[in-house]
Parts: sequence; structure tokens; C-alpha cells
Amino acid sequence: MNERNELAVKQEDRTGQPRGANLPAIDIFEDPTGITLVADLPGVTKDRLNIKVESEVLIIEGEASVQVPAGVRLVHGEMREPRFRRTFRLGPEFDRDAISANLKQGVLTLRVPRIREAQPRRIPVTAM
Repeated sequence: MNERNELAVKQEDRTGQPRGANLPAIDIFEDPTGITLVADLPGVTKDRLNIKVESEVLIIEGEASVQVPAGVRLVHGEMREPRFRRTFRLGPEFDRDAISANLKQGVLTLRVPRIREAQPRRIPVTAM
């Protein structure tokens, strides 16, 4: 899996002004059956998270929401809702159809399994 970093993805915010996306911190763990990506996406909820695979590229996009407490009125605001975006190139040994995702308290865990043929297997030896 080769990482493709995109430091600034030009998008428009709600006012039509272009803005960039932040690179979320990601840890990647590998075992014989696949890889697990753990991404830090503070403030991102399930409905504001988009994970997709286009060809051989895994794309993680999310937008954090800034909660305004009930009963208050925003008088001056400089804090924007941060956007996150990260892309990774998946090799042919990964099963794109079996990717699973779990989001808990701003931490996304993605499991990307290897296809069965790419997983190591032990060959039994018989003695004669």
C-alpha cells in the first residue's frame, strides 16, 4: 500500500470561499490477513464521514462539526469546521469489497483484508 498525501484539497466552504483539507494523523498496522488503519478525526460524526474506493485508491474524507451550545447566540466566529482528507493506494492483494469501518469518539478504525490468495498459509508436511 503506497500513501498518496494531498496537503491541500481545494474545496469551497459554505460561503463559497476555497479552503484546504487537513491530513488526519493515521497509524497503520499490518498482520498476515490484512491491514488496519486508525485515523484521528476529532469532531467528525458518522453522517459527515465519507469513505470510498475509486479504482485502487482508498479515500477518507470527513468534516468536523462545531457544536454551538443551546441557548446562546454566536456573536463572532473564527473557528471553521475543519475538513479532513487522506488517500492511500491499495495494492492488488487487498480485498476492496471487504473493507470495514468503525467510528468511535472521533477515532476511525478501518480494516482492509487481503484477498484469500494473498494471505500466507501453512503447508502441512506428511512423513512416509
